[in-house]
Amino acid sequence: MSLSERLKEIRTGFEPAFWIANLTEIFERLSYYSVFAVLVRYLNEGLGFPIEQAGTLGGFFGAAVWFMAIFGGAVADRIGFRRALSLAYFILSGSYFLVGSIGAPWLAPVRDVIPLGVLAGVILFMPALGVALVKPSVVGTTARASTENVRSIGYSIYYTMVNFGSFLGPYLAGWVRERVNRGEMRLEVVFRMASLSVFLMLIAVLIFFTEPRRSSNEPVPTMGGVVRNFLTVVGNFRFVLFLLIFAGYWVVFWQQYLILPAYIHNYVDRSANTEWILVTDPVIVILFTVAINAATRWIPSFQAVTLGTFITAVGWLILPFWHSKWAAVVALAVVALGEIIQSPRYYEYISRLAPPGQQGTYMGFAFLPIGIGSLIGGWFGGKLMHHFAEIAHQPERVWLSVTAVGVATAALLWVYDKTVKTSGSAA
Repeated sequence: MSLSERLKEIRTGFEPAFWIANLTEIFERLSYYSVFAVLVRYLNEGLGFPIEQAGTLGGFFGAAVWFMAIFGGAVADRIGFRRALSLAYFILSGSYFLVGSIGAPWLAPVRDVIPLGVLAGVILFMPALGVALVKPSVVGTTARASTENVRSIGYSIYYTMVNFGSFLGPYLAGWVRERVNRGEMRLEVVFRMASLSVFLMLIAVLIFFTEPRRSSNEPVPTMGGVVRNFLTVVGNFRFVLFLLIFAGYWVVFWQQYLILPAYIHNYVDRSANTEWILVTDPVIVILFTVAINAATRWIPSFQAVTLGTFITAVGWLILPFWHSKWAAVVALAVVALGEIIQSPRYYEYISRLAPPGQQGTYMGFAFLPIGIGSLIGGWFGGKLMHHFAEIAHQPERVWLSVTAVGVATAALLWVYDKTVKTSGSAA
């Protein structure tokens, strides 16, 4: 096939809904990652939570988002992607405003009645209700609004949009941080910015987004069918086992948001803008996702997931041996390389397992490892920082432990591929 013919396939292979959904994904990710970039330091330095508790709450924030996506996918299948996206952006606009208002004077009467940790946990759970509907809807739209011959490229475009948003979020949060340090702004501006961003996407969806077509053999799911689909996925032992193993990747990956900012600020360079350091990962992904995805097409999807997991794990080994904020930049670049290799192929792998009418349900479950990784990662990272940094005064050992988890995960994926996966057709 010539280049011009391939370009024509790409131009005609996507419905307009594909482009609208992925455009809104930029701003949804901008909001999410701007909040995540400052959240643990906000809880620790702004609200006075110890680093262990701040890490655990930060992990809970991420975990709630991705756990709820399991159910959000089933709901999106039932009510349609347009309604799901509209409801999601409405919920998110209010939720992010509340996250930035935990310490606000107008919430003082509530704080007098409810312990601060409980209040923070309840409010941090609220964005999960919105993101739970966004992610399966956008990924499901990508599957449904693209033809088979361009679907792989569609997931690469989706992941590029995700990372463009995850670049803009920390970058804008870093811009606010600079002005906070000069006394020109308060950090709560980050949360207001996130709230406004998703509110604008609510308007965009209501005006421009149309429900993507279902295939002729894809029935409109009934509520009973949604429940049966959910139970069917839960009962797929090989699939669920794979998701549980793969959660180890996200335990390792999420440390860049959960403990890396505090590690740099407290033990490397107090003047470093940690939010701007976090843009390294998305910049690398934006620049190289399509090229590396094309170059690694010959690697089977599952093996690409395993290879990416291993590369992400060893990336953190740079930090124990190079005590500089630039070490974090290089480490994040290597982490991003592993992410590029595995992530588009992971979503492609999951999407091809989904029967007609169950894309939302299966893609909702695809986010389960991300939630488990965030929940365990927040607790795990906080414990590591407290033990190795605050007690043992050997903060570099934090990253040796993180790397060990990633290498063990890659080894388990390899064993799964050679034994469980090949013993049946389900996974």
